[in-house]
Parts: sequence; C-alpha cells; structure tokens
Amino acid sequence: MAPMDEQAATANRFNELPDETQEFLSQLRKEDISTMKDGLRLVNAIRIVGKFSKWVIVGVLGIFAGIVMFGEGVIKIYGWIRPH
Repeated sequence: MAPMDEQAATANRFNELPDETQEFLSQLRKEDISTMKDGLRLVNAIRIVGKFSKWVIVGVLGIFAGIVMFGEGVIKIYGWIRPH
C-alpha cells in the first residue's frame, strides 16, 4: 500500500486508508470522538506525571547517595584529626 498523501483533500485521504480503518472511523459517533480526545489527553497527562515521577525518584536516590558519601567523608576526616 502506498503511503498516505498528507496534502490530499480529507475525502481523498480517507479513501487511501485500509478498509478496516475506514469501517471503524465511519462507525464512530460524536460521543466516541469526544471520549477518544479525552483519552488522549489522559494518556499525555499520565506520561508527563510518569516522567516527573522518574526524575523525582532519581533525584531522591542521588541526594541519598550524596548524603551517604558526605557522611563517609566526614567520618574519614574525623578519623584523621582525632587523636589515637
């Protein structure tokens, strides 16, 4: 199947779609389209929250590792200074 011509008129682009896709799209009601748009917004919001959560977790782990390394450094320096 040839790639769809993005510059073609809407009616002609519809004819270039596979038969199964044309049948699916022609059976959609106005409420279905609204639901699909809401679903797309929901998926985008979930992706944004997922990316944010990932970086929060990475940041917290980085801060934890930094605190541990800092504590080990302080203990090592204290060991050098402290008289035996």
